[in-house]
Amino acid sequence: MLGLDKKDFNLLLIVACLTMLAPFILNPFPEGSGLAQFNAGYPDLMQRFVIFGIFAIGFNILFGLTGYLSFGHAAFLGVGSYAAIWMMKLLTTNVIPAMIMAVVIAGIFALVVGYVSLRRSGIYFSILTLAFAQMSFAMAYSVLTPITGGETGLQLKLADARILDGALEAGEQARANIFGLNMSSSAELSLGSWLFTFNAGYYLAAIVMLVAFYLAIRIFRSPFGLMLRAVKSNQQRMNYTGLNARPYTLAAFVISGMYAGLAGGLMVAMDTQVGPERMFWTASGEVVLMTILGGAGTLIGPVLGAGLIKYMENILSKINSDILHTWFAFLPDGLEDFIITLIYPFIGKGWHLTLGIIFMLVVIFLPGGLVEGGQRIAKLFKRKDASEDTAQSTPAE
Repeated sequence: MLGLDKKDFNLLLIVACLTMLAPFILNPFPEGSGLAQFNAGYPDLMQRFVIFGIFAIGFNILFGLTGYLSFGHAAFLGVGSYAAIWMMKLLTTNVIPAMIMAVVIAGIFALVVGYVSLRRSGIYFSILTLAFAQMSFAMAYSVLTPITGGETGLQLKLADARILDGALEAGEQARANIFGLNMSSSAELSLGSWLFTFNAGYYLAAIVMLVAFYLAIRIFRSPFGLMLRAVKSNQQRMNYTGLNARPYTLAAFVISGMYAGLAGGLMVAMDTQVGPERMFWTASGEVVLMTILGGAGTLIGPVLGAGLIKYMENILSKINSDILHTWFAFLPDGLEDFIITLIYPFIGKGWHLTLGIIFMLVVIFLPGGLVEGGQRIAKLFKRKDASEDTAQSTPAE
């Protein structure tokens, strides 16, 4: 169905079920319980899961298929965000034109950057993309302040033109919407001690991510995707056959940049404020971590990696010493303090240390990321089932 084989269609169906049922899946613990700290089913975090999932999916098309490692993909995220906010300020607060403009402008910018950067490969390509990203950040921060707002950034204002929208009344705020439905609109469902929130902005972002995921599957399985794998496998041998690899790598770079621009446009749709920090090199490094943690070159890996990092950033980082004392209050005072002293450096502000350890372990023991870990576990169960079937089929002596 949808031009996919059975395996890919089942994968798409699983991702669709997970995203649509996320408010239930991410809120496993009842409100008010001690474990409610680990619930992640609130709109802001769910939106981050799918938006950065799109960002990582696009990056994986470049890095996972061609092997070209870009350290400057945050530039396209930022350019897409600025394009989207200006579309909402000048034309309409409907998010559809804003997302389209974000994809177009990010794609054009990626074409320029890729045309220059892809003249080199390896570490030289990576440094060139990093240089472009840092130049973009510097220009957004100080040089192009009339366009970018500089350090303070841009946001929707009452005085904005918004040609296609009607005038706002005094005191009314311009809000991102899709045909009149505000992105911040939410509905709540209470089931006993559980509270589930269904947010319009999240479901828009989730639908866009599913479309982006479907397109990524088609790219991976297409002849174009096969050519990109050939570039990664042995570009020199590919050149010997008479095929020019550069148009393929440039196309992959532009598509990847358009994905990043789409993610930037969705970020504006969820939170109508843009600053130059989205272009900083740390944002580029983050998407690299997401892709490698999840599994570079796999379909669902980047989404899993994005979810893991954003979960740690927003949940693990909020656990402080007071919460730890609440959890271990049943222990004797001396033992309680000792355990908290051991754990505290890895949570709260030290969550990056935990992320670094996880990344190190994944790179050493699971080069294929979380996807490889899941595959190994599945093989263990298959071997166990096969051995049990063999034992049952062997007649007793």
